[in-house]
Amino acid sequence: MSSHAPSCHAAETGRSAPVGSPIVAFVGAPNGGKSTLFNRLTGARRVMGNWPGTSVEIGRGSWRMGDRTVDAIDFPGTYSLDPLSPDEELTRNLLVEVPLEERPDAIVVVADASHLARSLYLVAQVAEQPYRMVVALTMNDVAERRGVSVDAVKLAEQLGHPVIELDPRRGTGLESLADALTASLDAPAPARPARTAPEGSDFDRADARFAWIDDAVASAVVESEQDRTKTERIDSLLLHPIIGPLAFLGVMWLVFQLTTAVAAPLQDGLDALFTGPIANGATAGLEALGVAHPLVVGLIVDGLVTGVGTVLTFAPLMAIMFCLLALLEDSGYMARAAVVTDRLMRTIGLPGKAFLPLIVGFGCNVPAVSATRVLGDAKQRILTALLVPLTSCSARLAVYVMLAQTFFPENAGSVVFAMYLVSILLVVLTGLALRSTLWRAMGSSALVLDLPTYQRPQPRLVAQVTWMRLRGFLQTAGGIIVVTVMIVWLLQALPASGGHAIGEVPPTESWYATISSWLAPVFAPAGFADWRAVGALITGFLAKEAVISSWAQTYAVADPSTLDPTGQGVSALADQLRMTFDTASGGHPTLAVIAFMLFLLAYTPCVATLAAQKREIGLAWTVFGVVLQLALAYGLAVLVFQVGVLIL
Repeated sequence: MSSHAPSCHAAETGRSAPVGSPIVAFVGAPNGGKSTLFNRLTGARRVMGNWPGTSVEIGRGSWRMGDRTVDAIDFPGTYSLDPLSPDEELTRNLLVEVPLEERPDAIVVVADASHLARSLYLVAQVAEQPYRMVVALTMNDVAERRGVSVDAVKLAEQLGHPVIELDPRRGTGLESLADALTASLDAPAPARPARTAPEGSDFDRADARFAWIDDAVASAVVESEQDRTKTERIDSLLLHPIIGPLAFLGVMWLVFQLTTAVAAPLQDGLDALFTGPIANGATAGLEALGVAHPLVVGLIVDGLVTGVGTVLTFAPLMAIMFCLLALLEDSGYMARAAVVTDRLMRTIGLPGKAFLPLIVGFGCNVPAVSATRVLGDAKQRILTALLVPLTSCSARLAVYVMLAQTFFPENAGSVVFAMYLVSILLVVLTGLALRSTLWRAMGSSALVLDLPTYQRPQPRLVAQVTWMRLRGFLQTAGGIIVVTVMIVWLLQALPASGGHAIGEVPPTESWYATISSWLAPVFAPAGFADWRAVGALITGFLAKEAVISSWAQTYAVADPSTLDPTGQGVSALADQLRMTFDTASGGHPTLAVIAFMLFLLAYTPCVATLAAQKREIGLAWTVFGVVLQLALAYGLAVLVFQVGVLIL
């Protein structure tokens, strides 16, 4: 083995369990309930991070088992210890290649009772190593509906390791799992594996494992004849070549309609809170402290409160979106969506499996770039990582909604939905273009994906997933936005020429306006050659959420009285935006704002995404992607505006 192989005991940074706690690895196939079980056991103590020495992301957290705390590690999903991707290679290295003293103290192998034979192949491979092992048997209710009954006691006798039936979604069987693992940890470490690794070639070893699996299944599983299940009946429609894609579009349209309709009154309430009591309270507090200097008031009130507050008004929007997507995921529908869209991907020659990272990209581009590691081919990873920034992340959603509600108030949901359709179209067409030029010889691969049984979403799990994603969004956006707000405020407070004191600069004579004005003429063909619109795009390079905060700051500095005459900050900001785009476009504000939204969709992603791309595909390909995205965004924006003007 390589001397640089990672070790489970080598990385102490970021661990939430006490140093020296037993290390327990969770392994299993995708869609078998492994991560659901891990999240249920670790709860809020779960942390994410890259494994030291690699760029593979894993979950890590503490699991309290009575008086004992263990350091739990959620390894990437894998069907076996024969790696086909960097994720699976890390799992094999940590379980097989490292010295015994550097391996986990115990392993929980999650096995799907409804696909037991397939799940047991990984169990067979782990059993060939000297490990304390507990098999967590999930999906038992699904197996029963399919007429499959698994005798956990007989299965444990065949495997030589404890087998615990549990349901991580409902939280049943967790105490039994803790008891079994505690007993295993208290027992001496096994001196030899539970079963001997088969001799011979790879095919001989595989045949021996399958024979062992057949014996275990024959002794522990009873199957009965069943009529076609409800899942199969639903899939006959949702996976239909014609009905399936139409149903997918209908579901996503409904998601965006509900998001924009429900979030609007909540956003108005939060906006009134920030632009009214909080802003007034901050001003009064500064006066009471005797620090009501224009610079301080400008930084705190016009900068932090206005900028950050405007972005936080979109928290309900993100929460509703995350909740609806979590409902679709927990019900089992999102896996079907991947299958439906995969057909299109393979039709145009893109790798089928590449759709999984692209799906993640609609939440956030950063983990989506990291998720390209599931692809075994290096060319496929590069191509997919270049396409990920074209998927419209949730940060862009807040900007879409603001502009849609401002310029298309009666059809805001449909406009936002259309932006996501354009995003998918750009991914497909750009991927086809790159495939036809740079990667002509690259073969496509079919999507291999377990389709979970349809099930009623669990409110606790939906709430947990929604909160985790919302918290991650706010934490990531919060830090970046605070820095961005400070930079924008400073540039707005600094005069570009003499005659003005710092903090008392007319907006058009600040360095922020000057820098933005230098670039604004470039966007005249696209219809938004205004320094305020261009300045927002510049700050959007740091984080797309910062587009809104930069506008809030810009217009607050430009004319505070118009921003908050009646406590309706977003309404006044919308009025300012309408005037800006109307003037810049020569009377075609609708076309200009569409061009702006398309540019926002396609241009360079945030710096965090670029950092992830550099880590995954290297600097040269990252720079290539930036140039490609800027050219695509500019060309698309100019084309739409110029053609629209000619038609109208």
